[in-house]
Amino acid sequence: MIRAVTSTDVARMAGVSQSAVSRAFSPTASISARTRQKVLAAAASLGYRPNRIPAIMLSGRSYMVGVVIGGLQNPFYATALEQLATALRENGLQVMLMHVEDAVTLDSALDQLVSYRIDAVVTSLAIGSDTVVRALSQLGIPVVCFNSSRVGPWISTVNSNNHGAGLTAARLLAHNGIRYPVWLAGPIRNAASRARGEGFRQGLHDAGSPPAALSVLQGDDTYDSGYDAIARLKKRGVRPDGIFASNDMMACGAIDALRECMGLHCPRDVIILGYDNIPQAAWRSYDLTSFSQHTEHMVARTMELLDEALATQDTPLSRTYVVDAQLIERGSTGCAP
Repeated sequence: MIRAVTSTDVARMAGVSQSAVSRAFSPTASISARTRQKVLAAAASLGYRPNRIPAIMLSGRSYMVGVVIGGLQNPFYATALEQLATALRENGLQVMLMHVEDAVTLDSALDQLVSYRIDAVVTSLAIGSDTVVRALSQLGIPVVCFNSSRVGPWISTVNSNNHGAGLTAARLLAHNGIRYPVWLAGPIRNAASRARGEGFRQGLHDAGSPPAALSVLQGDDTYDSGYDAIARLKKRGVRPDGIFASNDMMACGAIDALRECMGLHCPRDVIILGYDNIPQAAWRSYDLTSFSQHTEHMVARTMELLDEALATQDTPLSRTYVVDAQLIERGSTGCAP
């Protein structure tokens, strides 16, 4: 029988104590860089992997972060997940991925969260109700959301400047002389979409556009809903000349529907911009003007919040960070690539 490699074997090869081996694999333990390097080299040579269960039982810490995500059909979330997982691993934390069907709110994941021993939760989903805020706060572990309008004890959020981006979108349309603007909204429960729409309406009002000129379409953040929304607009007899979509997936669907259903082309007949700056936005067939949420900045702020919260475990941290979105202009608004 093949005997499993133990920490005693690693200690013997590295010429250190067994406790030094344990400290070498603990992100917060005090150990010299030279000793840690000796231990890691010996462990790699022997193929040793530490058993985390004893450390969990002794410290009460699992160093495991529950990452809750939904809506993976949107490339934005896949990009955010990859960057977040990398950052967590680099900080000595393990990732427990929890996927939920709801692509908008965290509410449906509550039962999963209370079933596991995790030190923190990070999610791309917003919190949809005050009831869930209270339930999450009762867990007594740090929770960091993206683009949530609700926070509470132990709960923080890192938001894109959705309202400010809506203002910018309205100003761009006004600058281009748009007379029949369209707001292609995401799900009503989507707090980020609501904030973008509020900023867009305010920006149009500030630019002197009459409220009656604005057409509002409802989508669900998918390509098909963007396509279908334009088909419905055609049935209403509305010919738009400028569209702001709550995300790029819907904007791409809208561009195809404008061409196929209405015979309109961007930017000759109608200008359009989206949100998220997904890879498809730069494809030649779309050449879509979009807002970058700068996921790398959002992830960096998330890690800062986690570091602070995990360092002060008895203090219910609650913060809100806002990251400005950057307008990336492309051909769909008449900007040459």
